[in-house]
Amino acid sequence: MIRAESIRKSFGALEVLKGVDLSVDRGEVVSVVGASGAGKTTLLQIIGTLARPDSGRVTIDGIVIDRLEDNALSRFRNKHIGFVFQFHHLLPEFTAFENVCLPGYISGRPRREVEGRAAELVGLLGMSHRASHKPAELSGGEQQRIAIARALINSPAVILADEPSGNLDSHNRQELHNLFFDLRNELGQTIIIVTHDERLAAMADRKIVMSDGMIVE
Repeated sequence: MIRAESIRKSFGALEVLKGVDLSVDRGEVVSVVGASGAGKTTLLQIIGTLARPDSGRVTIDGIVIDRLEDNALSRFRNKHIGFVFQFHHLLPEFTAFENVCLPGYISGRPRREVEGRAAELVGLLGMSHRASHKPAELSGGEQQRIAIARALINSPAVILADEPSGNLDSHNRQELHNLFFDLRNELGQTIIIVTHDERLAAMADRKIVMSDGMIVE
């Protein structure tokens, strides 16, 4: 499903990724751990098409994404990849429901179709009663659930999560951890999670350890 081959990336004189190879099967949940500066987030950004590698190749669902031009890459990202970040990045001026709908609107899908899917996802994540609230009116755990619904609105094949529970208390952290695996089992997404949380990392089908720009375990 996902294949990264010989990925290298530098920022100035600093070599952040040093020839990383990674394969992830369809429907697999993979955690990526390692000390700060190991290259975890940079690798996730390259797989997610938010950054381009200096060299190497990334293939997702049979498509070599580093060969796509910028506009095609944006369309691919919108349709095939969902992102979940530590700080949610919900737009404060929109309601929770509107935030979920936005990627669907951007993709050009019919409004009724997008809003119907958004209602399903908000219900699936137990947030129907909070759908009309603005992000500032939601708890951290509720904001993260809305961010996950937003990531799922276009039914992407891949979910990429960067420290998704890093800003949550222990109760919401455990709920979120369980939610990722429930979603995989119900919706079939392939999920890569960058995390410092050893409990979440250990729950994954496979744990990958990075150090100094390389996969070491």
